[in-house]
Amino acid sequence: MQLSSLLQRFSEPETLRMARLGRELRAKGIDIIDLSLGEPDFDTPEHIKEAAKKAIDENWSHYTPVGGYLELKEAVCTKLKRDNNLDYKPENIVVSTGAKQSLANVILSIINKGDEVIVPTPFWVTYAALVQIGEGEVVLIPGKIENEYKITPAQLEDAITPKTRLFIFSSPCNPSGSVYSKEELKQLASVFEKHPDVYIISDEIYEYINFVGGHESIAQFGFLKDRIIIVNGLSKGFAMTGWRLGYIAAPAELVKACEKLQGQFTSGTNAITQRAAITALTSDLSASFAMTKEFEKRRARVKELMAEIPGLRCTDPAGAFYVFPEVNDYYGKKDGENVITNADDLCMYLLNTGHVSTVTGSAFGNDKCIRISFANSMEKIEEGFRRIKKALQQLQ
Repeated sequence: MQLSSLLQRFSEPETLRMARLGRELRAKGIDIIDLSLGEPDFDTPEHIKEAAKKAIDENWSHYTPVGGYLELKEAVCTKLKRDNNLDYKPENIVVSTGAKQSLANVILSIINKGDEVIVPTPFWVTYAALVQIGEGEVVLIPGKIENEYKITPAQLEDAITPKTRLFIFSSPCNPSGSVYSKEELKQLASVFEKHPDVYIISDEIYEYINFVGGHESIAQFGFLKDRIIIVNGLSKGFAMTGWRLGYIAAPAELVKACEKLQGQFTSGTNAITQRAAITALTSDLSASFAMTKEFEKRRARVKELMAEIPGLRCTDPAGAFYVFPEVNDYYGKKDGENVITNADDLCMYLLNTGHVSTVTGSAFGNDKCIRISFANSMEKIEEGFRRIKKALQQLQ
């Protein structure tokens, strides 16, 4: 079968590939500890589930407006004002089937073939793939472990060219857990101020999973607001991965463009999820912050467990629920049969020998590292690290 050349521009997300490989091994009867997926192991809070049940009973079962119910757009605006002190109107909001679709809408609405898109590394795997689908050119800025993988204003300035159209980053960051402070964002904003043709996507999906204080959005700098697109959703902060709802806050002209695209791809987002999302975004956030407290406990335990394994070098994640250790000390080692030449090899070795699923750092733009998720139970985390330690001890 001859398929579209579009499929050659990008690869299957490594996060999903590792999850698939883990499932295949489980189907063979092998016990796999999953420390790969970025999915909270918590159930959706009860008040949100009750809102969904009520919506079913009230027959919210028909097609929805492409960009989302007005009440949900208003709820997003309320959330942005309450949590971020940002003023948006419903005309600035688009609701989509997950933040991934939100990102796709924005990127495909902005870039043309050959446009440059700057992405600091490490980055979430889908950023580069979406740029490649849109025939843009990905320009990577390497974040350094010494600076907690955060880029500097000088690095940003050096990367911008007349062809630069878009900048994409996340804070808190997947996979490094890095969080930009207000002052660091202000310094980056001062660079963008000098380049009025560059749009900025601020991925804030891990906003509530922050261990160092309140979340800071780059959209707070008013002189940039007409070029900033906030991307957020319900998956991480509300444990609603399967509900599939993301949203953007953006200039009205871009909102219309995203709605035009979405109208052809999927139309409006699931009606029941939208009604539940109104409750999620406007209710008390104590359930979300309780999950963050548990993630913080797991982070502390993961730091202890990593300290017991020689050859791992890691920053202290300030947000999200991952560690991103450098593992290149193990490159060149072998267990008599398997030779570890890179992060890909190490992840496959940990999967097949240690029976622990992780994700290669090459998928995130850093081939010295692997990503390990602590969005799993403490019991699973401790057993997973016991297996990782045992498997790495076998490499000589």
